[in-house]
Amino acid sequence: MSEGQGIDHRSNDRDSQGAPQVIPFPSPATTPQVAFQRDELRTIFNLYGRRVAEGEWRDYALDFRRDKAVFSIYRRNSEMPLYRIEKDPKLARRQGAYAVIAASGLVMKRGNDLARVIGVLDKPLQAV
Repeated sequence: MSEGQGIDHRSNDRDSQGAPQVIPFPSPATTPQVAFQRDELRTIFNLYGRRVAEGEWRDYALDFRRDKAVFSIYRRNSEMPLYRIEKDPKLARRQGAYAVIAASGLVMKRGNDLARVIGVLDKPLQAV
């Protein structure tokens, strides 16, 4: 090699401007969140709206986790939830994906049909 030829000091892990390249570290695959579908929310909000109109329920909260989705129903926003409507897809083939859970932790009803499961929260019709 003669003196007129330069030596390229750039290594293969640098970009065209001499800055080091960042090699992304493979991140773990993220599992999607469990959420209520539009028709499920419509069914829940129909019941919720009726009970709000009756003055029994006042607030709600939605919580979407990786393992389940939770719709919590409150009498007042400062209290613990009266009921929780949970969607847990892992239980779909066993006990049912949907469950209504009381404030005490008692599972009131569980099943695969949301309308039938939340029917336990709907008041029966009374003769006037």
